[in-house]
Formats: sequence, C-alpha cells, structure tokens
Amino acid sequence: MSTVSSLPESVEVSREVRPAPPRYRNEIGKFAIHRSSLCAACGRCVETCRHGVHVRPEGYLHVMRPFDYRCIGPGCGETESYCIDACAHGALKLSANPVSETMGDRRWTPDLLLSTWAMAETGLPPGNHLESEVGASGGGFDRLRFRFPDSPPPGLRREDISTKLELNRRGDSRPRIAIDVPWYGGGMSFGSTNIRALLGKARVAKAFHGFTCTGEGGYPQRFIPYKDHVITQVATGLFGVREETIQRAPIVEFKYAQGAKPGLGGHLLGDKNTPSVAAMRETVQGVSLFSPFPFHSVYSVEDHRKHLDWIAHVNPRALLSAKVSTPADVDMVAVGIYYAGGHIVHLDGSYGGTGAAPNVAKKNIAMPIEYAIGRVHEFLAAEGIRDQVTVIASGGIRTPADVAKAIAMGADGCVIGTAELVALGCIRCTACESGRGCARGIATTDDELLEMVDIEWCTQRLVNLYAAWQRMLVDLLFRLGLDSVSALRGRTDLLTHLDYEHEA
Repeated sequence: MSTVSSLPESVEVSREVRPAPPRYRNEIGKFAIHRSSLCAACGRCVETCRHGVHVRPEGYLHVMRPFDYRCIGPGCGETESYCIDACAHGALKLSANPVSETMGDRRWTPDLLLSTWAMAETGLPPGNHLESEVGASGGGFDRLRFRFPDSPPPGLRREDISTKLELNRRGDSRPRIAIDVPWYGGGMSFGSTNIRALLGKARVAKAFHGFTCTGEGGYPQRFIPYKDHVITQVATGLFGVREETIQRAPIVEFKYAQGAKPGLGGHLLGDKNTPSVAAMRETVQGVSLFSPFPFHSVYSVEDHRKHLDWIAHVNPRALLSAKVSTPADVDMVAVGIYYAGGHIVHLDGSYGGTGAAPNVAKKNIAMPIEYAIGRVHEFLAAEGIRDQVTVIASGGIRTPADVAKAIAMGADGCVIGTAELVALGCIRCTACESGRGCARGIATTDDELLEMVDIEWCTQRLVNLYAAWQRMLVDLLFRLGLDSVSALRGRTDLLTHLDYEHEA
C-alpha cells in the first residue's frame, strides 16, 4: 500500500461518459433470447438489431450467444430492428427471463436494478422497457407523482437549467461550497465495503465536484488525492478519527444515528474485520466491532454544541454536518443542530442501509423519510432559519425522481448509497454482513473477492450513473418549467399522491 508521502496531493478525474459494460459475460437481463439449431448463421439478426444483442466478431462463422441483457423485449416488435421477425429460419425466440424476477425486493424491484445497471453502463437514461422511476413498495415515493404543466415556459432551455447546490448558507467565514448536482455519496466504512469501490466513489465525487463520506471505518490513506471531496465522519466508535483526518476534510459529519438502525450503533462482524480493516480501526483482527449508542457525551443541544466547537477549532475551514435518524421530534432536533452551529442537517430515513442493517430496525423504528423532510422544512421555516441551513435527505433515495420528490417536499439535496452499489453490480441479495457473502465482490474486504472489481471500472460506472441522473433531473425540471433545482425546494404543489389525487 502506498505511503502518505508517495501519494499525489491531487489527481484529475474526467466526467466523460464512456461505455462500462458489466463484468459478466452473461449478465442478467429482463428478457432472454434463445437461438435454436435452426440458425443458419446468415447474420441477418446482427444486421437488424440496433441494441447490440447479436454479435458476430470479424472472421467468425457463427453468431455469438446473444447479449440478451440488452434486449428491450416485445416492444421492439414495433420497430424495424426486431430480430425475431427478421430471422428467416425462425431460429430465435424471445421470452421473459425468470432469473431477473428473483432479484431485489419491493423497494428495489428488478426493473430498478436493471435500469440502474443500464445507466451505469451507458450514461444514458434507460429505455421505456424498464420502470426506472418507482418501485413496488405501495407507499412513500412510490405513490408520489409530479404534476406537469401543459408546456414549459417559452424561452426555457435545458442547457440553462442549474443543478448546483450550495452547502454553506450560514453566511459565516467558512467556505461557500457548492456542488454540481444536488446529491453526494453517503458514508460507507472501509470494512463494510472494499477499498476499490470506495475509491470509485471518491473519484466520481471529484469528477462532479461533490463529496463522498468515510463512514465510521477510518480514513484510508488512498483517499488523500481526493481529500477535497471526502467527508470525515465522526461516529460513536471513533474508529480512525484523528486530528489530521479532521483537518484534512472540507466537511466533518457527526453521525448521531443511522436511519436503518436507530437506537443501535454500527456493527461489523468478525469475519469482515480483516487485517487491513483492523489496522485502520486500531482493533484486533477477527473481533466483531460494535459502536456504542448514543454518544455518551451528548444528551442535549448544549452537549452537541460542544462537539461542533471541538471540530470547529480543530479545522477552522470545515463545514459541520450532523446526521440523525428520523424520530418523532426530528424537527426539534434539526433546530438544535442549527443553533449549535451546524451547516448541514442530514436526515437519514429508514429505507437505506446495507444488508447488514437488521430488518426489525429498518421496518419498525424510524419515521419514513417522506414525513420527516416536510416536517423539518416547515418547522425550520416557521423558526425563520430555513434559508440559513442546508437540509439533506437520505435513506432510500434510488432514482433521480426520488431526488426531485425529496427536494419538492422540502430538502435541499440528497445523499445516495445503495444506488451507487447497485451501479457496481449489486443484486440486493442482502448478505452484506458476511465476510465472503457478497458474490459480486463489493461489500467485502476479502482479498480473493476484491480481485473481482477494478477502480477504473467502478469510477466509470459511477460517472455514467451520475451523468444519466443529471440528464434525467434536468429533463424533469424542464418539464416542470423550472430553471434550477433550488426553485423546486418545497414545491409540494407540484406533487400528487395517487391515493388522494381525487380529493384535491
């Protein structure tokens, strides 16, 4: 591993969209194309398909096994590129792929997984054959829709729409940091996730002038070239928290609670506590690590202010963020964060977390993020301090439509986590807590599984995802007739709930 002195101070990362195909030859898709023995290798399917399903390399007699994960399904039959009709020998058959239906859950449906993979590969919005906006949870964001005007205002152009978000609204002496898109990467610790995936997150943060967060697993030295885009998290375990990692960070985040497991500290089971993780956390290899809950030095707003004062003195240029879950009095908590000196109120709802978060906590304790956002926004406005603090929402943000809905409900921006892992090929098997449980080599620090991912590939997949999301968000703002994402904040009049739309 590189030493601190051998690492460059900074490196450039391009946000150029480039193809980033999946790591597997036979990637899972929504549809399957079967080629029978009737195939005469005429190549008509290769000439007809515009989606790259059929390929015959130069010099080959036979067409390769179809890349059917690229197939758009029966809808293709309405176009001139439908290979099934084009095959004069009747050798091709189209069917739904039953494997795809085994992935995900009601929040992260197979279509949302597949559409995220498509965006990560191409950097473009997915096709209409995939539902890319909502899941099938039956509530929350999945029941909200936007009300679009008949037409956007004359003169509004997509290229003029701003997606920038300013993070320091206090008007104090600290930097007025702005990010190019209204979301950034959430905290994932070294230990919960491997260093290559984490570096991919750091590199896309640099490319988009945004941020990623260390989580509570310490600050890997390989983050140093991207230090201007890495948030240091201070959690109850204080793993790897040092004076230099606080001084290095443009934002320091106190994690008081995580929406996926409020009332519980972080935990890393023993088989994920590998030698490198133990060294980073200054613990013993193989021992399960449990962070206490809560900070036993914080039981009031005054205690919280002492925490922020500590960081403010160690790093006079850092913005201060407080991450909290969504209890019933979350509005009072938000006001307390502001008066204690915080720049960012980070609300973490219950839908997020990896497979390591207990379901009993995720499903039964915290308030859904949709309720918390509006409650905090309105209370801060009533207190006259809404425009002096930035409200960030996380915990279940899956799509650019979710980002837009959260902002319309009153957030300024969002933090994403699971969506980034899905872009890297996560299939939501929820075995993240096991050292060798992640079959795709993402939520693991096992040396053998780590070889399955590559930093450049991770970076490009995330760059493509961010580019597609930004494009889709701009299109949504254009259809709403808004010239910036900041103009969307608190516009609940642009939303409708499917259960109550007839009562409006």
